[in-house]
Formats: sequence, C-alpha cells, structure tokens
Amino acid sequence: MTLSATPAVHAQVAYAPTQVAADAGTTTAIGHWQIQDSAKAQQGGADISATGYPTEGWYPVSGRATVMAGLLENKTFKNDVFYGDNLRAVQVPEASGNLFVVPWWYRTEITLPQSEAARHTLLRTNGLIASADLWVNGHQVADHTEIAGAYPVHEFDVTHWVHAGANVLALRVHPGDPRQSLSIGWVDWNPTPPDNNMGPWRGVDVVQTGPVALSFPHVQPTLSLPDLARATLDVKVTAKNLDSVAHDATITGTVAGVPLQQTVHLAPGQTQVVAFSPKTTPGLALDHPKVWWPVGMGEHPLYQLELAAAVDGATSDRATTSFGIRSVSSHLTRQGYRQFVVNGKPLLIRGAGWAPDMFLRDDPARMEAEFSYVLNLGLNTIRSEGKLENQRFYDLADRYGVMILAGWECCDKWESAAKTGGSPWTDADRKVAEDSMATEARLLRNHPSVIGFLIGSDNAPPPPIAKMYVDTLHAADWSLPIISAAVPQGTAETGPSGLKMAGPYDWIPPSYWYADKLGGAFGFDSEVSAGADIPRLEDVQHMLSPQEQEALWKYPEQRQYHASADWSTFAVLTPFSNALAQRYGAPTSLADYVAKAQLDNYDNVRAQFEAFSARMDAAKPATGVIYWMLNNAWPSLHWHLYDYYMNPAGAYFGAKKANEPVHIQYAYDTKGIVLVNHTLDDAYGLQAHIRVRNLDGSVRYEKQLQGIELAGNHTKQLSTLPAVNGLSSTYFVELDLASTDGKPVSRNVYWLSTKADVLDWPNSNWYLTPLTQYGDLTALKSLPPATSEVHASTHHDGNDNVTTVTLSVPAASPAVALFQHVSIKRSAGGELALPLTWTDNDVTLWPGESITLTARYASQGTAEPVIEVSGWNVQARSVPAAVTQGENH
Repeated sequence: MTLSATPAVHAQVAYAPTQVAADAGTTTAIGHWQIQDSAKAQQGGADISATGYPTEGWYPVSGRATVMAGLLENKTFKNDVFYGDNLRAVQVPEASGNLFVVPWWYRTEITLPQSEAARHTLLRTNGLIASADLWVNGHQVADHTEIAGAYPVHEFDVTHWVHAGANVLALRVHPGDPRQSLSIGWVDWNPTPPDNNMGPWRGVDVVQTGPVALSFPHVQPTLSLPDLARATLDVKVTAKNLDSVAHDATITGTVAGVPLQQTVHLAPGQTQVVAFSPKTTPGLALDHPKVWWPVGMGEHPLYQLELAAAVDGATSDRATTSFGIRSVSSHLTRQGYRQFVVNGKPLLIRGAGWAPDMFLRDDPARMEAEFSYVLNLGLNTIRSEGKLENQRFYDLADRYGVMILAGWECCDKWESAAKTGGSPWTDADRKVAEDSMATEARLLRNHPSVIGFLIGSDNAPPPPIAKMYVDTLHAADWSLPIISAAVPQGTAETGPSGLKMAGPYDWIPPSYWYADKLGGAFGFDSEVSAGADIPRLEDVQHMLSPQEQEALWKYPEQRQYHASADWSTFAVLTPFSNALAQRYGAPTSLADYVAKAQLDNYDNVRAQFEAFSARMDAAKPATGVIYWMLNNAWPSLHWHLYDYYMNPAGAYFGAKKANEPVHIQYAYDTKGIVLVNHTLDDAYGLQAHIRVRNLDGSVRYEKQLQGIELAGNHTKQLSTLPAVNGLSSTYFVELDLASTDGKPVSRNVYWLSTKADVLDWPNSNWYLTPLTQYGDLTALKSLPPATSEVHASTHHDGNDNVTTVTLSVPAASPAVALFQHVSIKRSAGGELALPLTWTDNDVTLWPGESITLTARYASQGTAEPVIEVSGWNVQARSVPAAVTQGENH
C-alpha cells in the first residue's frame, strides 16, 4: 500500500458550478455549495433557488461539508478549535447569537448538457442531518418530512423542472439534535460539534438516465464448503420505467466474465427486480472461484458486475458493483459467545472501533492512510458503532481484506425507545429508521469485507423495532449474521447476541486480561480497553494548553477537556495517573509523565490482544475482541491505537507487536510461553530462545527450543517459566522466535515486577476494577544511560520513501537500551513524516544486540530525512537518513 500524504482538512475551497456528464447512466456528485444562515438569507426557497439570486457573503464549501466543516474551510474561527478548550468558546462572526439553532441554506448551480436523446434527471440525496427541504429552479421538490435522517438515500425525478444549461438547487437544512432525531451523536467520544453535524454529510448526486433506470445491483455468492471448489452467483438489479408509456428494456452485461441478458416489459412507472441465477444462466455456477479471505488468511480478489439497460436500441442506464466470493457465518459456542466463521474457518476477531472526523469531513487520502495503519497493526476487523461510512470506506476494506462489523450507534435517539424511561419513537422516527436500514443494507451487502450488522449497541431494540430491522434486512436479501446488540441481550428474531460489554474502559493492569471474569480474555468482547492512551509529547503539546499540560502530570484529579468533555467519569485521568505513579514512580515533569505513559500503554494494549490470542482455540475460547477505540474524532487522551495526528505511539506498537502473524508471547497468569499463528499456514522448524534477565542485564534463566511445529490458526504453549531465584524487583523476559534458517520471526520483551498487581474484583464497576496492590517497576528509574548506535538510509519506492534504520547496542554498553523509539523528520528541524508505517518500533536491546527497522511514508520534496532516536535511558539524538541515489525499488 502506498502511503499518501494527508492534505490539510482546513483548506479553503473555491465555489464552482457542477458540470453534469452527458451520457445516460452517469452519476455526478455535486462538488461545491454556497451556504448561509437562514437568519441572514431570509427569502424563501423559490427565491433562493432562482437564477441570479445574489450570494454575496455566502460561504463557498465542498460538496459534503456540514455547516461547521464549511465554516472551518472558510477559516471563520480565529483559533484552532482542536486546541485547549477553544471549542467551548466557538463564537460566530456575527453578533446574532448561535447560528446553529436555525436552518442553513445550501445553494449550488448545476450545468446540464444538451442531449438529443430523451433524458431523465434525478437528484439523489445520500443522507442529511437532520432533514431538509429541496427546491430546484424555484420549484419545491420535497420537504423535510421526505428528506430526513443521516442515512436514508432518496431519489427525486426533477426532469420537468430542469433544462439544458444552468440550473439552481437549494436545500434548507434543518438543525439536528441526536437526542431528538436519528442523526449522529458523540456521547463520551469527544465534545458535541456545535452544529450537531447538520448538512449533506454524504453528499448529493445528479443522475442522468434514459426512460428505464437501473438501481441496486446485487450479487449473492454461495461458496461450497469445505472444499471452496465451486460457487454459484445469484444476480439482481432493479429496473424502473420513469416514463408515462410502457417500454421493453433489454438488460445485458457480465458478472465475473459471464454474459447476462434478459428483456423485460415495464408498464408506465413500473418497478421490477430482474434476476439471473444458475438455473437461467448456467455460467453462474463457477468452478474453482477466486476466494476472498480476511487479511492474514489469504488474498482478497474482487469480481465485477456490469449491467446496462437498452430501450429501443439506445443505452438507457448502467449499473455496476464489485463483489467477492466468500462464506460468512456465525454460531454460539458452548459458553454462549459468538464465533465467526469465514470460508469454513473459525477465526479470532481482532479489531477496534472506528471514529470518523468529528465534523464528518471527507478526506480520501487520510482514510486510505488509516487503512494502512489497520494493516500495519495486524488487525483484521473494524467495528462501526454508528457513524457509518461512505462507499469508499468499504471499497478499501474489500481491497485490503479488513472485515467490517457494522451497526447502529448507542444512546441518543437511536436507543431511546429501548431504554427504561426513554422516549418512544413516533411513526416518522420508525419510517426514518426503516429507510436507514434499507439504505445501509443495499450499501453493505455486496462488500465481502462486511461480516454482520448489529441492530443495537448498548441496548437491543424493543420487539417491534427489532422485527422491522430484521424484516428490512431480509427484504434486501441480507445473508450475513444479524446481531441484536453489543451487550448480552437478544431479540426474538436474532436470538442471543453472543457478545459481552462488561468493561473495562479505564485503567487496569496487564494481568487483568488473563482473568476469567468481566472483560477478561474469553468469549466475544464488543468494546474494551484500559482507557487512557497518551499521545507522544509533541502531540500533547499540540493539543493541550500550558495549563492543561501542567494539570496532566501534576493534578490528575482535574478535568481534562480532551479526555471527555461531557462525562465526568472519564474527564479525569485519576485511575491511570495513580497507577503510573505507583508502578513507575511519581512523574517529575510532563516529559517524564508522557514517557512513562508510553511504557504503560504499550504493555497494557499488548497484553489485551495477546490474552485473547492465547485463548482463541481454548476449551472456553476467546472469539473476538474490539479495542475501544481504533482512532479519535479529534485530539484525545483516551481510547485510541493512534492519535488524531496519526503519530504512532506506545499503544500502537503494543498492538502491532501482539498481532504479529506468527508470534511468541508471555502469559501473565501462568508464566507460560505461548506461540500464536494467525495465518492458515502450518509452520515447521521454528526455533525459540527464552531468557529471563535481571535489571543489570544478567541472564538468570535461559532455554532454547528447536524443531517446533505450529499449526495454522492455532496456538501452542512451549513451556512455563520456572521460579527463578535472585531476581531483581524489576526484571525482564526476552523472547525470540526464528525460522528454521535462523531468520527472525517474532521478538518480544517484557518488563515485570516481583510484586504482583492485585485486583479488587468484588469492587468492580462497569468501567474498571480497582487494585489493592500495584506492581513495582520503579527500579527502571535506576537504569544507567545506555549506548545506542544508529545507522539509517533511504530509498525511493514509487511515490514513497522507504527508510531503513539499524539500532545497535555495543557490547560495552553499561545497560539495556529500554524502549527505543524512532521518529522521522522530513528535514533537519522539519515536520514529522506522517502518516508512516514501521516494521517495528519501541524496541528494547541488550549490549551486543541489534535490530533493523523499516519505515514507509510519502516522499515530499528533495530534503534529506532525519532520524530521531530516543529511549527510556537512551539520550535523544538525530541522524541523517541519506537518500540512496539511483535506486527506485
């Protein structure tokens, strides 16, 4: 994967009319709008959608901008709304009060081409928050009862009201409140956007078609199991006669290279589903299909469906989609937890929760970079709790083999009817929910990456709503698991969820994950983590004011706006900061606090994923774990594997280490040394080297094992560490796994305490388990400065730089070089090279050891990159990474 440079999401846009393509069967996204507060633009829609209406003072914005996103594009606010608590004080430029409690106008011009053939022009709204009235050239086409909800797609035939040349569209977008409408809310993830995300966040399209329109192309593959040797394809597309006279339409095309043809007669206004199956088209029974596998288990080939409708020999419309051939099912284990099975193989879901940008800004380059991080982390799944994404997101998931577990969000209006004392839904709410479910089903069903849908999150829907969701999914030919909720609740239609949501969300020690209760590594954990994930120092300084920075390390009982703006439970970092001080020693500065946080985040996140991996084939198996969360909607001190600035830190590299394809790890509960193989390939002739070291580096225990066999998709316990005499209060376990020819496969280093973390299980609550005793790692402070040598070089690979860094600790070094972190700047004193992916980082080496790390990032300019290396007890230094001339790998 090529890592694209991430463009600035605050860049101002220039308004331009949208030029609509001429050919039938084309869809043109509206690229720009002009927006204005209805308190300033007080005319009606007929006037505002008229040609020549003056728009001086209106804001030019991009095609999918919410109101707040549009104002940011126009640099309306003097201060960075992501810094400190500036967002609290967002002031509108006028003195007229809060602009977000009244409707906003979105206005644009579209230029339609001249066409000799009969054309229908359709407007497709792809979801608006919260609702909108639509005008075209002075005519009202729809009102806000017809265009409502964040997700429903609606099409309107506006042929009678448009003409060749310039046309005007106007949307009167109504304010949203996620407690009152089925839109998008944020709860404790980050502050609520001042505008509640009002606007056409998924965009509006202009569709050109002839008299018969095609929509909703769908391919349902059925794969033979367990041999994967055959597949059948069932193909459907919806044909609609838009005219007032009957038409015969001939539907032709190909699917997976197989030709398709069928002629249908459509009465005026008639809609018909046109179907192809192996019975009608024998070629739809495929031998030896190319099978789509999740990442790490195989390749991810995609097939194409291309269809066209012809009326009287002329093309009327086209419909295309990609799809993959794979089998997805799920069942409940004997313990009642959900086990997913892909292509006949049970697998451990190793995922994290997705967050879009807080203002729902659309950034294709950033999205692609985030998928590169998911792959680099070794994850195989993303869970979307609401905030469901656009087509590009699922296309990327298909291409890279990342499974998607989608579903509705928690809280707010989406779950109000399910809560005791919550407000019931109106008939209008039910209609929006049904339209939302139908839209998402049609969007998701062709994507092989999608493995299921959760119709509830923190609560299962009440019976009538659950039935409506399930009936709607089935009406859309949904063949994947339908899950009642992310909590252990069920519905009559779906049965038990098979998922648990027992916490924690706040700090617990690494040993917690090996417990047999609450959020421990058993069953399927739908959302869970140890809470605070502290970014690296440069990002902390970028996001927090000086007062907030001081409070972070001195006064953890003070609320942090970037921890949680609304929930007092998570607004203070006391559990995390107390544990950090108890286990690593009281912080002496912000830099010391952040350095200790990186060790803790690495250790804890690694343990979470390792514990679930270790038990994926146990008698009481762990079947899934969703780290809460993958990313952040804004700069945050909580819940991420990488921060908003996409600067990988301790949590990232702990997760990456734990999720190696073939991995060696230490078990906190049994002191066992365990191998994990997440691939489907058996491994033979592996060699393991186990060392237990004191703080001074002396080896107190050592064992080597050779000729190890490790079955694909399985674990294996190699040995158990014996009691070792004479250990220092803080000691290390160093694990190395190599192939039969000695090439490194996995390397893992733990810093451990002879004093155990003791959990106070009886006093657990929904978000943490307190401790009666903390482990003691404070001896790490006594490590003497270590010597580390750095060599680096860079070569070009397409549009990327690939930088290779070798870290070596001389045999004469007085100490272990603990937790060395490597960063890359684009030039001396320049900006960090972000986004980037590493083969490894945050590494620990003893005297006489070395390791080579490789980073990939988008190349920019001709300056020589500079490597910056720092560590727990390694003095920070910079080394040039000279570009090798004449190489283009």
